Amino acid sequence: MTSVTGAAGKIFQFQDLKFSPDPLFEVKLECLQPSPAPIVVDNGSFQTRAGWACSGAEFSCPSMLFRSVAARSRGAARSETQVGNDIPNLEPLRWLLKSQFDRNVVVNFEIQELMLDYIFVHLGIGTEGHVEHPLVLTEAPCNPLHCRQMMSELLFECYGVPQVAYGVDSLFSFYNNNTQHGLKPPHTGLVISSGYHCSHVLPFINGRLDALNCKRVNIGGSHTAAYMQRLLQLKYPAHQAAITPSRMEELLHNHCYVAMDYQQELEKWRSAEFYEEEVHRMQLPFSGKVAGVFASVEERQEKRVQQLRRLEELNNRHREERLQQDQERLDTLLAVQELLEEGAVEQFHRRLMELNMDSAEELQSYIHKLSLSVEQHRLARAEITELEQPMDEGDGVNQIEADLGDESTEPEKADNIQPVFNMAEYHQLFVGTERLRAPEVLFRPSLIGEEQMGLIEMLQFVLEQYSPEQQAMLAENVFLTGGNLLYPGVKERVERELLAMRPFQSHFKVSLASQSALDAWFGAREWALRNPVGSEGWISRQDYEEKGGEYLSEHCASNIFIPMRISKPSQRANEVSLSSTEQSQDINTATSLDIDVVPDSDGGTLGALMSQ
Repeated sequence: MTSVTGAAGKIFQFQDLKFSPDPLFEVKLECLQPSPAPIVVDNGSFQTRAGWACSGAEFSCPSMLFRSVAARSRGAARSETQVGNDIPNLEPLRWLLKSQFDRNVVVNFEIQELMLDYIFVHLGIGTEGHVEHPLVLTEAPCNPLHCRQMMSELLFECYGVPQVAYGVDSLFSFYNNNTQHGLKPPHTGLVISSGYHCSHVLPFINGRLDALNCKRVNIGGSHTAAYMQRLLQLKYPAHQAAITPSRMEELLHNHCYVAMDYQQELEKWRSAEFYEEEVHRMQLPFSGKVAGVFASVEERQEKRVQQLRRLEELNNRHREERLQQDQERLDTLLAVQELLEEGAVEQFHRRLMELNMDSAEELQSYIHKLSLSVEQHRLARAEITELEQPMDEGDGVNQIEADLGDESTEPEKADNIQPVFNMAEYHQLFVGTERLRAPEVLFRPSLIGEEQMGLIEMLQFVLEQYSPEQQAMLAENVFLTGGNLLYPGVKERVERELLAMRPFQSHFKVSLASQSALDAWFGAREWALRNPVGSEGWISRQDYEEKGGEYLSEHCASNIFIPMRISKPSQRANEVSLSSTEQSQDINTATSLDIDVVPDSDGGTLGALMSQ
């Protein structure tokens, strides 16, 4: 983010980054020998990261980073679809953008296939009909079984991958940071993640996710960006078109912060001195010359002269066209009159009917009128030509300016107006309290009208589901991750809220992911390097065929696999219920033995109770 220091303070320029297409890589020899290396894909709702799980410095970072969107118009061919960084600027095509996600769950697998095609092609996978490399893929916490089933079907049936491993992105980030700090498994902690569409609180106990107590709210980076856009568009209605979602995301990433105490921070902004020091002036692109009242008298006169010249040219052109049309019409009528003079009476009357005329006298009247009109147009053109020939261009301009009126008395007034109005300042966005109001949506969803819990309320709710001993263990390792928790001050805010929430003199620790946006990919790569293909956590083609597409091999960063319960079909009514004859016999027997019969809902007998 570039900034310029001026008399009014710091002025920041919007970067308006343009994306360039990803290069086509070639598969390195290290990724093929001794066995095909796994491909790691962090399938995020905002951005997709893809790379190789190989040892070496060149493979330590993702090879591809691109937005998880595709621009595909209705009815367009597959080859015409633009994916990720093939779209240089998102704003002109925003109404065409499609994503594979509904909130944070993959539901549009046609777009997901486009994303995987884009990844495999640019990584240099050249095998036709199948992918020889295993795949590590991130998924949402508590991912629905149907969505995993469709994803496994796509990977195994369409791409023919040999092995697949699924893991939760925030848990991979948690795993990576624990590994970097040398913490030995099994780990216990509370993971707070916030992405583009959703935010989660995930309890992690003894190396496994406690799926029963996970909580999610549908508040994320897209909501904060939309709130920022709404605030600035209401504040600057003249610049609504320039306040785009992409620029709002840039504002969030580079200029916003989380307040330690929201109300107290808002009070600080009431001070004029504090406002001048902390306000960020965002410069919108603009043109230095603007027509209108702020232009000088000479410029306005010149513009009016040009407009009059254009009007005169249009009138001359219309006169020439009218003269040409009248001349063509006159020639046609004269040709019909010649037919009468030559004695072709029958042909003359036929042409007269075509012209909707009744007699030769009417024809002669039209010829007379057109002849006068043509002659007048020619005389007018000759006079205009004679007037234009001797007149000097400067004299004509001066004459037109004199006709416009004497505006020589206004230069002083115009000169007084022009220096007061600053076009650069007019195209500036003064971002003040919006810097903390937009991120506050994470803690107060009611600001945007959402009746949901904020992050801190959700954190407290999850902690209350455990015993005091377990709460103490979870509070000892509160981990923040996700691309929407990069705001300065978010760690201090969570610590302050935990201090008010936890018992007196209790211990807790809050840590922030080293690279919140990329740690999920780093964790998935680290996991793939430590767990060879075929070990715990990997799903083979045989597992997919035998156990179904929803099957999940659990590991330290995965969801919990709860198999789908399939209810057995009910037996036929005639096999379950007794016939009416048998029922009557049973009732008679029970009556003779003084037994109370309790019929069930199906008409059968569930049991009998001995009467006293």
